[in-house]
Amino acid sequence: MATKLPKVPIVIVGMGWVGGIIAAELTKAGHSVVGLERGKSRNTQDYFHVHDELRYASRYELMQDLSKETVTFRNSDKQRALPMRSYGSFLLGDGLGGAGVHWNGQYYRFLPYDFEIRSKTIERYGAKKIPEGMAIRDWGITYDQLEPYYVKFEQMAGIGGEPTTQPNVGKMSKPFPVGPMKKTPAMKLFEDSAKKLGYHPYVIPSANLTELYKNPDGIERAACQYCGYCERFGCEYGAKSDPVVTVLPVAQKTGKLDLRTHSNVTEILHDGKRAMGVRYVNTPTGEEYIQPADIVILSSYLFSNVRLLLMSKLGKPYDPKTDSGAVGRNYAYQVNGASTNVMYEDREFNMAMGAGALGSSLDDFNGDNFDHADLKFLHGANIRFTQTGLRPIQSQPAPMGTAKWGAEFKKQTLHYANRVLTVAAQGSSMPYRHHYLDLDPEYKDALGQPLIRLTFDFEDQDRELVTYIAGKTKEIADGMGGTKTEIHDSIKQYNIVPYQSTHNTGGTIMGSDPKTSVVNNYLQMWDAENVFICGASAFSHNSGFNPTATVGALAYRAAEGIAKYIAKPGSLV
Repeated sequence: MATKLPKVPIVIVGMGWVGGIIAAELTKAGHSVVGLERGKSRNTQDYFHVHDELRYASRYELMQDLSKETVTFRNSDKQRALPMRSYGSFLLGDGLGGAGVHWNGQYYRFLPYDFEIRSKTIERYGAKKIPEGMAIRDWGITYDQLEPYYVKFEQMAGIGGEPTTQPNVGKMSKPFPVGPMKKTPAMKLFEDSAKKLGYHPYVIPSANLTELYKNPDGIERAACQYCGYCERFGCEYGAKSDPVVTVLPVAQKTGKLDLRTHSNVTEILHDGKRAMGVRYVNTPTGEEYIQPADIVILSSYLFSNVRLLLMSKLGKPYDPKTDSGAVGRNYAYQVNGASTNVMYEDREFNMAMGAGALGSSLDDFNGDNFDHADLKFLHGANIRFTQTGLRPIQSQPAPMGTAKWGAEFKKQTLHYANRVLTVAAQGSSMPYRHHYLDLDPEYKDALGQPLIRLTFDFEDQDRELVTYIAGKTKEIADGMGGTKTEIHDSIKQYNIVPYQSTHNTGGTIMGSDPKTSVVNNYLQMWDAENVFICGASAFSHNSGFNPTATVGALAYRAAEGIAKYIAKPGSLV
């Protein structure tokens, strides 16, 4: 029997970047908030002197326990989905701060093209340019409308970067609050080669602080030490912007946040039109609670957002056969695989040192910044060189064709440990009608709840993009002064292994049509006006960029919308 708790004004499900931002904004405005986090609590002291690659990078200390909850995967609905039993394609964060704790800190605003992708594509190329089955949609918001919220995130997080005057990104109304990261010799090689080709490289905007910084909320943090332990690790210096060292302390200081860890939400309680609260389980004890609330905010990772809606029977599930319903629609991933290695015989680089966002990139072949008229794909990729810190267990570079073990493997990897630079690309992912999320009819989690099922594969669009963009990476790599280059220019069928990217998007997409979207441009649910669904699940496709900047900007806009709703309930659009 569940224990029913006293009603509260607001309950937030998931306390990562999104939950932390919304909690900070609402509590600063005087509103009482209950924050439910299914994982354990964390703080900076947890990471003191723990540069332990085996524990964190190889054994996934900060990640969700897949023996208790995972996802199932198949390439098409003609296959039986099977559980992801060990980590591969993407990493699911767990605990206070979520994936915001173990991210690299690379910060990119999406392009103006991204938010109006369908209308801008048709305007330039005609409707026939969009292949059959591709489900690109305008987001119901423009870059210019979202731009002030990007600024809010940047000022809070202390994003560092160069003055953005290059032509291939959206205009900024305010410069980054601190300067860019240091420029390494390898970054200079990349930039010099790109510039000779007429491209427009720039230092990657970074959430790894480049100097001592105090943000508008009075949070002061120290600068990055370039230790190379960012991705899959928490930052022992607090230099990498994450929710635990930025927004959550602000919310807690107000005394208005009731933060409950080990609280796994299993159901949104509702009457079909409005949410009444949530049901959750205290994971250490197994005790079940009902938390009534006036407003319910979902701010978990996208798989959890979609799964919770489907388990709660809130919103209409997407049916790919009839192309009806919205919950689970427009799943998209990230298309990697285009890259070129530059190998040196007479020069070494210190590749062990670095930072999660240390690097340079360019967007000449991202979005619609280049002519697609004669190309067999839409959108593009951000091309970059990064120096994130190559640790010894996971970094074993060797020429193509080298055996994966034995004496020759040891010889080659030792020789090339600091002699290989990689020019890589992060490609966009377009949604298709047959890519979606639903509940698995067979597999369940430790609580007996159905797992989320992922149906996805790479398309011809993705293969064409990779081949084309790989050619551009080779052009740049060939000009970087190495002994030889090795190109990777193809991808095959998508598989849940090996690791590729944690940038999953879609499932509760935003838009202007309630029939094909789950939320409006304030991330307010069409089918239940007192429910707000936030995070990358709102993206209707994935850009050639990391998603965190846009996740954060949308969270600030959602917080503003929730405050408006509190003052005057009803639809915000």
